Amino acid sequence: MAETIELARQLIQKKSVTPEDNGCQQLIADFLQPLGFESSHLKFGEVKNLWAATSGSGPLLVFAGHTDVVPAGPEDQWTFPPFDATVNDGYLYGRGAADMKSSIAAMMVATKRVMANHSLRGRMGFLITSDEEGPAVDGTVRVMDYLQEQNTPIDWCIVGEPTSTTRLGDVVKNGRRGSLNGRLTVNGRQGHVAYPHLARNPVHLFAAALQSLTKEVWDNGNEFFPQTTFQVSNLSAGTGVENVIPGELHCQFNFRFSTEVTAEQLKTRVHDLLDSHDLDYQLSWRLSGNPFITGRGRLVAATCSAIEKVCGITSELSTSGGTSDGRFIAPTGTEVLELGPVNATIHQIDECVSCDDLLLLTDVYERLIIELLT
Repeated sequence: MAETIELARQLIQKKSVTPEDNGCQQLIADFLQPLGFESSHLKFGEVKNLWAATSGSGPLLVFAGHTDVVPAGPEDQWTFPPFDATVNDGYLYGRGAADMKSSIAAMMVATKRVMANHSLRGRMGFLITSDEEGPAVDGTVRVMDYLQEQNTPIDWCIVGEPTSTTRLGDVVKNGRRGSLNGRLTVNGRQGHVAYPHLARNPVHLFAAALQSLTKEVWDNGNEFFPQTTFQVSNLSAGTGVENVIPGELHCQFNFRFSTEVTAEQLKTRVHDLLDSHDLDYQLSWRLSGNPFITGRGRLVAATCSAIEKVCGITSELSTSGGTSDGRFIAPTGTEVLELGPVNATIHQIDECVSCDDLLLLTDVYERLIIELLT
């Protein structure tokens, strides 16, 4: 069995549901140690992180990823047990097969190959967390703080998120939209539905404001980003009975926003809009991440070149999808791209990845290292 597939199987077999690592990072460190990597195991709170790097001088290329996975769900619905890492009919099945233990395995093998056959004109590093699928507060963001304290700037970073859509390498993420969450409470006055003049219905009060929020054009996007979107994710009010006007309405919403607007600007505009409707409300905010973009520089050129040489296709640059840990790395000035396998089955029952794609992905990562550091 090919080394990449065997390593991916070993990682999948370690049941590392977020924030657990369950020995994955030690396996990675043990693999990298003979290649000249020095590992630091960094634990913040209950989260385990791994920083492994070679010594020397020159630009630093880092592979980043996460060993934690989402829960498997009903295991009896899987064709093969989710942590058995079964290879069947050319596919590797298991939780984390696509998101993203296979990418980590491909990165490891690609690094081993390059270091066996080339002299590097620079350094390499691995930044691995077990907190990406969870709150993401004690993982990559804390490791980046550590690296800044150590005065260790990263020049280029490849995050192994599953970015491909129909075939390996067809999409590379060169940025992500920002994510801003709001929790809104609109206050009314509870009362009997037969006596509405004695109550204030917060649902009725909020209706016009909600319509304004959904129709607002927040920006028009740009070359890399679609326009900012507003979506309600939860809306609730009432006591559950038919004859009581609710006293409060609760609304959760999210902005996925481009670089054309800031989180503070969005907050101000929402407050102004709610105030214009004369609402009595409380609103709290949580910023999941700001948008980031990596322009057409050396990392983009090398990555697209590697994909074209190995896969024979031209990649599309995209900023679609959710957030990733790249949002914690890019603000330091690092060029960040995301490249990984087909994402059709991530977080699903019977998550799987093509074994042929894993071998190609290993070749792409190998070619990328060669183009940047040799």
